[in-house]
Amino acid sequence: MPFLSDPVQAGDLQLANRVAMAPLTRNRSPNAVPTDLVATYYTQRASAGLIISEATAISHQGQGYADVPGLYAPDQIAGWKKVTESVHAAGGKIVVQLWHVGRVSHTDLQPGNAAPVAPSAIQAKTKTVLIKDGVPTFTETSVPRALELSELPGIVDDYRRAARAAIDAGFDGVEVHAANGYLIDQFLKTGANQRTDAYGGSIENRARLLLEVVNAITAEIGAGRTGIRLSPVTPANDVVDADPQPLFDYVVRQLGPLGLSYIHVIEGATGGPRDIPDRPFDYTALKAAYRTAGGQGAWMVNNAYDKALAETALANGADIVAFGRPFIANPDLVQRLQKDAPLNEVNRATLYGGGAEGYTDYPALAA
Repeated sequence: MPFLSDPVQAGDLQLANRVAMAPLTRNRSPNAVPTDLVATYYTQRASAGLIISEATAISHQGQGYADVPGLYAPDQIAGWKKVTESVHAAGGKIVVQLWHVGRVSHTDLQPGNAAPVAPSAIQAKTKTVLIKDGVPTFTETSVPRALELSELPGIVDDYRRAARAAIDAGFDGVEVHAANGYLIDQFLKTGANQRTDAYGGSIENRARLLLEVVNAITAEIGAGRTGIRLSPVTPANDVVDADPQPLFDYVVRQLGPLGLSYIHVIEGATGGPRDIPDRPFDYTALKAAYRTAGGQGAWMVNNAYDKALAETALANGADIVAFGRPFIANPDLVQRLQKDAPLNEVNRATLYGGGAEGYTDYPALAA
């Protein structure tokens, strides 16, 4: 039986252990540029087998929250290069999560104060974060406009360019963010997608953008350095699908032959309950659909895992377990899991925005 401390291969990535640091938005990159403090934060957590960076905008249009990083301008790439060099010097591996938020944005964050874009002009009943007078402020999202068919190839190309920029910045690979009610997930799910063209209606049409993005990225940087994150039933950001099992079984069957590095699956509600009574889902069947279709990428599971549950997941066929909130307060989480040491508690007041407090000042175990 594999253990969290065992090495694992994920496509082209040889990982020292099976603990991944999940992507965690922290809003500490003013003007979308990662700082030296960001480099310190990730380097402190380099003992993870794999760090998945905070979600990172592929374009100005793709930004949905204040002070989140981007990967579409030279100063952003330079900032990330400091991060990756520091993580690698500490022996770590890091991929960047590529992000377009779609309708989960605000006009204050968009180029020219334009409306956010979405598959359909349906406002998300959720909030984003603006920073006013230095204070993070939760604000209702703006009403989006529906993307024109002619705009979609440009968005696919934004993903491709961001993937190339990631490699130029020194990342070991990329993770396509197709989860949590952001743009790709909005296209997938019936609650956000009411299109009647080639990107709406049938499962095949709603999955079209996801597959075009993945194929463009793998052609640019290689499938073995490309992962993807999926959240079949999360209600995050006001997203829902009428029948998620056949939708996501189809998606992973299409991804199976592509040779991806890994599939990253959020089980249940992101950051919430693992089981949602009105949204049953068979994750074992999902994994079987992927494997039957020829998928050999690592299977990464995520959501409210502790050590015992993680070891059970590995025993049941998972390859990697992603931990989110525990990594915020425990830069040495891998060592704490190995030693069954107690975990620091998260200071919720410092999760979003600010400086070193609640970011790089959590204590590690005594040597």
